[in-house]
Amino acid sequence: MKNVTLIAAVGKNLELGKDNDLIWRFKEDMRFFKENTIHKPIVMGRKTLESLPGLLPEREHIVLTRRSIDVPEEVVVVHSVLELVQYMESNPEEFMIIGGASVYEQMLPFSDKMLLTEVDACSDADVYFPAFSHDEWDSQVLSEQEEKGISYKHLVYTRKK
Repeated sequence: MKNVTLIAAVGKNLELGKDNDLIWRFKEDMRFFKENTIHKPIVMGRKTLESLPGLLPEREHIVLTRRSIDVPEEVVVVHSVLELVQYMESNPEEFMIIGGASVYEQMLPFSDKMLLTEVDACSDADVYFPAFSHDEWDSQVLSEQEEKGISYKHLVYTRKK
C-alpha cells in the first residue's frame, strides 16, 4: 500500500524494547518521531498504547488488538489486519505504524516505506523489529547523530518496485 509507513528505533540486532518500554530515548530521535507522525494517523498495538504517557497530540490513534479494550472515544479500535487495511484503503492519508513488534510484523508486507533510526549499539531486549530483506528496499541516510555517546542514523527505506 502506498500510504503505510513503519517508524521505529532499532539496535544492531533489531532490538525495539524491553518491559513494554523503549530501549533508547534520544532527544533528536524523539523530535524525528514527532515531525514524521504529527497530523497523521498512528497505528499501534494495545501494549504500545498502554506504554504512552497519554494520547499524542494532533494524531489520530488507531489500535490493532484482538481484545476488547476500554479506550477514550477518540481512539479507533480495529480487531484484525483485514479491518485495519480496509480502514486504510478508505483514507488517503499516510498511516504511521508505531509498534509494537507484532504490529510491525503484521504490517510490514503492506508497507512501502520505513523510517528507521538505526542505533549503533546492542541492548538486552524482549521485543524485536521483524527481519526484512535489504534486497527488497532502497535506503537513504537522512541524518547521522550522536547522543549519550551512542551513534545513530535516521534512514528512509523505500520498497523497490
